[in-house]
Amino acid sequence: MAAADGMGVNWGTQASQNLHPSIIVQMLKDNNINKIKLFDSDSWVVKYFAGTGIDVMLGIPNNQLASLAKDYDNAKDWVKQNLTKHLYDGGVNIRYVAVGNEPFLKSYNGSNLATTFPALKNIQRAINEHGLGDKVKATIPQNADVYDSGTDGPSAGNFRSDIRDLMTQIVSFFQENGSPFLVNIYPFLSLYGNPDFPVEFAFFDGGAAPVVDGGISYTNMLDANLDTLVWSLKKAGATGVKVIIGEIGWPTDGDGSATVDLAKRFYDGLFKKMATKKGTPLYQEDIEYYLFSLTDENQKSVAPGDFERHWGVFQYDGKPKFPMDFKGTGNDKMPIAAKNVPYMESKWCVYNTDVKNLDKLPGNMDYACSRADCTSLNHVGPCSKLDQASRISYAFNIFFQMNAQDVESCEFDGMARIVEANASTGNCLFPLALEDSAGWKLGARVWPATVLFGLALLSVF
Repeated sequence: MAAADGMGVNWGTQASQNLHPSIIVQMLKDNNINKIKLFDSDSWVVKYFAGTGIDVMLGIPNNQLASLAKDYDNAKDWVKQNLTKHLYDGGVNIRYVAVGNEPFLKSYNGSNLATTFPALKNIQRAINEHGLGDKVKATIPQNADVYDSGTDGPSAGNFRSDIRDLMTQIVSFFQENGSPFLVNIYPFLSLYGNPDFPVEFAFFDGGAAPVVDGGISYTNMLDANLDTLVWSLKKAGATGVKVIIGEIGWPTDGDGSATVDLAKRFYDGLFKKMATKKGTPLYQEDIEYYLFSLTDENQKSVAPGDFERHWGVFQYDGKPKFPMDFKGTGNDKMPIAAKNVPYMESKWCVYNTDVKNLDKLPGNMDYACSRADCTSLNHVGPCSKLDQASRISYAFNIFFQMNAQDVESCEFDGMARIVEANASTGNCLFPLALEDSAGWKLGARVWPATVLFGLALLSVF
């Protein structure tokens, strides 16, 4: 099964354990996916893409922007340490450097406004000084909230008034340097955040009432959003800037609209759209799309919603979630799963039903779910249908696995025990931890997480 031309994937690593980069490379090759976008530039990870033919987009986290903006020498050092070292004959095919990640989100309260553009200029300057400016372009992944049109249709589109001057300077720089505008567009988030959003408009199968603007009928949110960007670029005098979709996808759990069926519907339509290579009514060019994301990440913040940990097209261990056709011909079949995945021992931490005093059970559930990932127990997914004992076992086990099967993480005041029989129940997977591998630091790194979803579980008592 070949992937549609121009299709790439995002690979994030905010998980208690991650697949080894060599497994990721093989997984991409098996599914004929030849583009990947990273969120950092860890040289140990990047080196595994050497000689693979896979195009790589490096990432620079927001917390590095101030340093790169302040001192050009820092930008030169970054390019030397993270970019040029990989660009040898037979090395890594690096096409883009993503400077920051959605740095102008309103929720950041302007904290990156003074540093992002200077950091971008310094990185591109350092790239150019190495003679690589024609091959490697620096850009900024932006959330689609950097432009809007109110309720007046795409033709009213313009960059946000509070950052309009800055965005005009940035897109002018893109035009001068041949850099693309990278934008993240999520129809799911529009649906999630607005109860009045027309559901059909999030998909591509023609069921939506059209939005008519200047004689153009829009039947899906993606086309309307992209053409809003096209108008924004036009008003900023940057009509020649190439547009790339840096993130787009649909989660499979964590909300009533985050289901496997709706994800499949979304991707089936997206892949068919990609296969036409027709772009949008106003941007009639073939567009690169980077799916978000390759695998689930069980340590992403759930502040926006529980769905944040379920964006993967594949599960945490590289197993596909549903049939699809990356080529967009409608010939759906299961993508090829990750190979040679090293799991830890086949053992699970489950609820000890012999315990009679349950006074400490709510506190232990809360402890497990505030420090591990219980999001699959909520909402409408298969794990939400578990009985009370199985829900407790799921919570205990996910904590145990995310702590690399540390025996002490299956204590819970004597309310848990370790078993060797697969504890998965029905269609609810009780995951096994991935085994550590040389160079990749796994295990025992569960980070503090919000307790909101943990508290929700107390309703079972």
